[in-house]
Amino acid sequence: MSIQNLPFFTRIETGERYTMELYLDHANQRLRIDDYRGNIKTVITRSLAIAQEHGFTKVILKARQEDLPAILARGFVLEGLLSKYFNGNDAYCLALYFTDERRTSDDWMKEDQMIQAVMDLPRVMEKQPLPEGYSLRFAGVDDAHELASLYGAIFETYPTPMNDEGYIKKVMEEGTIFSVIQYEGSIVSAASAEVCERYHHAEMTDCATIPQQRKHGFMKVLISALEGELIRKNIYCSYSLARSLSMGMNAVFHQLGYEYGGRLTKNCNIWDKYEDMNIWAKDLSSASECFK
Repeated sequence: MSIQNLPFFTRIETGERYTMELYLDHANQRLRIDDYRGNIKTVITRSLAIAQEHGFTKVILKARQEDLPAILARGFVLEGLLSKYFNGNDAYCLALYFTDERRTSDDWMKEDQMIQAVMDLPRVMEKQPLPEGYSLRFAGVDDAHELASLYGAIFETYPTPMNDEGYIKKVMEEGTIFSVIQYEGSIVSAASAEVCERYHHAEMTDCATIPQQRKHGFMKVLISALEGELIRKNIYCSYSLARSLSMGMNAVFHQLGYEYGGRLTKNCNIWDKYEDMNIWAKDLSSASECFK
């Protein structure tokens, strides 16, 4: 896939009394309002018009607390909280749906049971050593081809085209940090931190390990290495969206000290279907320890 023909794009729209940053995501049939200022009622009206124009089935809005009454009055539902997302202030994750099918979760009760099981697990604060023969490092653009092959082999579908070498190079150039674990000269596990310099937060994402290497618990090592790099860059809000049916990834974030912030219904197309995603957030400024 050419990065010039990606099924999503970001645009800034400025109108009378408002400006907003939109993420038009045709691959996942959703419109995301990542930032806005000005008249919130106009922002909402214009956003809904754009979503319907493109045939999207979900609108996502990351809102500030003072705008909640106006947004809820237009039919949005509060799905979760991203702690300290806006330079230390919380972001409220709201959604509006255009179809019953997109609004209705297929596995909500099972996901409730899973998150309760995760919460019963002990936190893991000690450093986790790598097995002999494995090494940890940060990736560069020269690793883009191998990373694309890794993601392409693991995910049948994914919200972003991580199987595209050009796309990986693009996000690296935009500031995304990748940590990888190598074994016998090959990358066997990877994760990334998508950094927002404007609001000083980062999303932990793109977590993948080849099946035969999953017994080692590499994600704790990779994510903690990324946390250390974020702290070095004075970025203290770290968050992630984990598949709500994935016991392993939700356990990783809980054990590393992330706090559960809610669940996003049918948020994105991953593993060949729309899945609910759990919100996890961590204040790195008060984290007791990070892997180096």
